[in-house]
Amino acid sequence: MTRARWQRLLFVIALGAAAVWVVMHRGELDAQALTRAIDRAGPWAPLAFTALYAMATVAFAPGSLLTLAGGALFGPVAGTFYSLTGATIGATGAFVAARYLAADWVRARIGTRAEQIVAGVEREDWRFVAFVRLVPLIPFNLLNYALGLTRIRLSRYVIVSYIAMLPATFAYTYLGYAGREAAAGNAGLIKTGLLALALLTCVALLPPLIRRLRAASGARPAP
Repeated sequence: MTRARWQRLLFVIALGAAAVWVVMHRGELDAQALTRAIDRAGPWAPLAFTALYAMATVAFAPGSLLTLAGGALFGPVAGTFYSLTGATIGATGAFVAARYLAADWVRARIGTRAEQIVAGVEREDWRFVAFVRLVPLIPFNLLNYALGLTRIRLSRYVIVSYIAMLPATFAYTYLGYAGREAAAGNAGLIKTGLLALALLTCVALLPPLIRRLRAASGARPAP
């Protein structure tokens, strides 16, 4: 067996092991349980949280729960930074795996949309990546692998992904922070809750706004 095939086999085994772990621990994957587990790491909690977020992203685990936990643990600013960093590291790992190890597996998983994504990046480069990050046409974890099939430069992919994922990450992080404040009964709860609701509303309105702007500019529809 060639070195490339060994690498692909190891990747599939690692991904399968991660998926099995997620299934076995699915009952523990809620924001409160994650918050308690990470909080026990003490001063290593930020590093543990970021590493867990990165691994979860590669293994197709739901990132929204981790983002909520990040807000509850670290507050809206630091929580956003740790969640966004972990998500970007995980997205980069998936991108590199798809580009160098598992291109055929990714194409089989995505189906006909793979070629549409490749064509979109060929046509619009980083602007297409920003669009599909801001408008969730494809599940986030699967999109990370799909973009690895394209020829966009890795550095550009990382920078654009980090920036485009920021709005939704901050909104969900703040929601987690608002939940912690509500549980603690802290003063200013109404103001915090209203701000969280406003952020989520803005994130919900962002995709149709971007679609209209693209349509006005004459861009082709995304997959």
